Amino acid sequence: MRASGPLFYLFNISYAVDMIRVSKSPAQTKKIARFVLDRVKKQDIAGPRVMALEGNLGSGKTTFVQGLSSTLGIKERILSPTFVLIKIYQTAHRRFKHLIHIDCYRLRSSKDLLHLGFKDLLCDQDAIIVIEWADRIKKLIPHGALWIKFKHGKNPAERIIKIKK
Repeated sequence: MRASGPLFYLFNISYAVDMIRVSKSPAQTKKIARFVLDRVKKQDIAGPRVMALEGNLGSGKTTFVQGLSSTLGIKERILSPTFVLIKIYQTAHRRFKHLIHIDCYRLRSSKDLLHLGFKDLLCDQDAIIVIEWADRIKKLIPHGALWIKFKHGKNPAERIIKIKK
């Protein structure tokens, strides 16, 4: 299998595909988001697509969501919904009508997200649900979600992005 761009690795382990990508800039992180979205939209599964993001502060999670949003035709400026917790955007995409952006940084427990209607959001067949700080609510993440882990690299702008299904 041939992949584009430098430092792209593809491993096939027990039917799971792990991708590791090194981003050298916010623009590259957004490009990786477009690449991931292209793969996700080809999946033939019922229900919303869920992307569970984890990583330290400033590791590129929100930048990744910004890349997704621009690819989906969202014109609004995307910021992490740290204080409102959930933000729903209408897209211009024909398959995905909504981008649901959730930030779990301030949650004390997964019950907090349930009180905000998380189970109802999982019923939106036309959505992509992206959850920052998803490791804080692991029990609620549906089976089949795409886990994306962000790490700071050696250089200030460098990010290591690991994608695991």
